[in-house]
Amino acid sequence: MAKTRQQWFDDAKYGLFIHWGLYSILAGEYKGRKTDRIAEWIENNFDIPVEEYEKLAEQFNPTQFNADAFVKRAKEQWGVKYIVLTAKHHEGFAMYDSKVSDFNVVKATPYGKDILKDLQLACEKYDVRMGFYYSQAQDWDDDNAYKKDYEDKNEWKPEFRTYFDEKCKPQLKELLENYDNISLIWFDTPMGMTADEAQELRDWVKGIKPDCIISGRIGHQKGDYMTTGDNFIPRLPYDGDWEVPATVNDTWGYNKYDTNWKNPDDILNLLLKIVGRGGNYLLNVGPMADGTVPEACVEVMNEVGKYVTENAEAIYGTKNVGIYPYEIPSIEFTKRPHKLYVHVLAPRYRVELLNIGNQLKGAYVVSTGEKLPCRALKCCEGNSMIEVELPEKLQGAKNYCVCLELEEEEPIFEAIID
Repeated sequence: MAKTRQQWFDDAKYGLFIHWGLYSILAGEYKGRKTDRIAEWIENNFDIPVEEYEKLAEQFNPTQFNADAFVKRAKEQWGVKYIVLTAKHHEGFAMYDSKVSDFNVVKATPYGKDILKDLQLACEKYDVRMGFYYSQAQDWDDDNAYKKDYEDKNEWKPEFRTYFDEKCKPQLKELLENYDNISLIWFDTPMGMTADEAQELRDWVKGIKPDCIISGRIGHQKGDYMTTGDNFIPRLPYDGDWEVPATVNDTWGYNKYDTNWKNPDDILNLLLKIVGRGGNYLLNVGPMADGTVPEACVEVMNEVGKYVTENAEAIYGTKNVGIYPYEIPSIEFTKRPHKLYVHVLAPRYRVELLNIGNQLKGAYVVSTGEKLPCRALKCCEGNSMIEVELPEKLQGAKNYCVCLELEEEEPIFEAIID
């Protein structure tokens, strides 16, 4: 059971991933070929020559990007508590001013500005935690790093130690020493790294910044928290700290052909399942090459964010609910001491919950504070039951939250008895 010892991460529940790099220029297409895989892997999947791929930097000029406005919207409209930017993805291109490699946004592009620094300063201004993604094993711009070969299913590793010592660790030192208030490193794809190498990497980070949280994908269970598979959530509650990285459509980096945007209701349902089971939801946006987020993605994030900000009490700082014995369509639970939050995601005339044995002190609508009639009773079949009467204006509504105020500190979920 991984535990970070960083209370901010345990309380955050909702974060924003940003996958952004030179792949955003290609936008899912190379010389007329459309990728059917995730867009940020296009260099590897289409075997684009490194020399040719590097030239994309000459086109990278995201003049529409405004870090201050971006973070302000992420905090106030979307409701996220932390942001993670791809400081260096597998393509090897750094989205910050690296002295280790000139293949970076400041030295190699007409834009010439340090995107990570701008985001970090905006996060400080708006009290949002800042993290960065760093590909510690794969680097397609470095001959000594790992590369996935989809043709023969083998991993290619000539002299990994050279890359590890001469690029990976020095760049991490830059990132941790030159950018204030970095709270998290999101490592990814450890590939063939050994347990000793993962431990060495962990020790390197902690030696520079002891409080910086390390994601589970450092490998070999050396992370500070568990990272699930992309878009996969645990079926049951999971003890410890954990996080689900997820997409709003089917890719991470921008793909102009991927318009399969998830319904906001579905994303909200996933968010609440994850939070109720004790985890964090790290939801991704992939900006276009000009620095703007696709409008369809913004609309989804705005809709989810509206619920999150209006029902903040029932999301941030809540705890693992445990196992409720029934699956109730369009109902999800979160909790804190003496409170059980019932997230109602589809219309119903009243809230009826079987096999909850608590005594009630009251109930209210979280977003407004409106008190609701409620009672704890035994139903005809003998099971404990809680009923909450809803006002007429809520009976045809969806996506609201009711708080049950409990006499007891914890919800009492009773087993189903024949």
